[in-house]
Amino acid sequence: MSMVAGDRDRDTAGRARNARPRDALGRPLPRGAEGEPRAPEGVVRTPEATLAEAQALLDAGRPFHAHEVLEDAWKTGPADERDLWRGLAQLAVGLTHAARGNAAGAGTLLGRAARSLGTAGVAAGRHGVDVAGLLRWAEPRAAAAQTGAPVDLTPPRLRSTGAEVTR
Repeated sequence: MSMVAGDRDRDTAGRARNARPRDALGRPLPRGAEGEPRAPEGVVRTPEATLAEAQALLDAGRPFHAHEVLEDAWKTGPADERDLWRGLAQLAVGLTHAARGNAAGAGTLLGRAARSLGTAGVAAGRHGVDVAGLLRWAEPRAAAAQTGAPVDLTPPRLRSTGAEVTR
């Protein structure tokens, strides 16, 4: 349940919750405008469902929404998988910043994503995440953004085709 206190939406516990509609890149729209459907927050999904939903959102040009799905896994997943999910969420929000034209934000978040993914360890193999491929995707985009060069907005592949998932 949301309530409006002043100019900020807050939930019943008083935490900020922006209930305004958002565009495909997560930018708030005026109240009453028709926005993009949003993924509900705090949903616990299987890793397979998380990766499939996030990839579909990335492929549809909705990296902000993919970030929200990945953030749920980061916040609700096991502690030994936090670097993996945090890195994937940072990657999606870095792409969001790039698509919005925010080079500084893109460079910062893509750099953080590369660092988090670089420490993901065995959790990545557990779910077939292509960490090496994601690092090859993120690092040049982070460098381009940091120099103000255009950033290639082609979405990354979270898993390599034919990736073996370890159990």
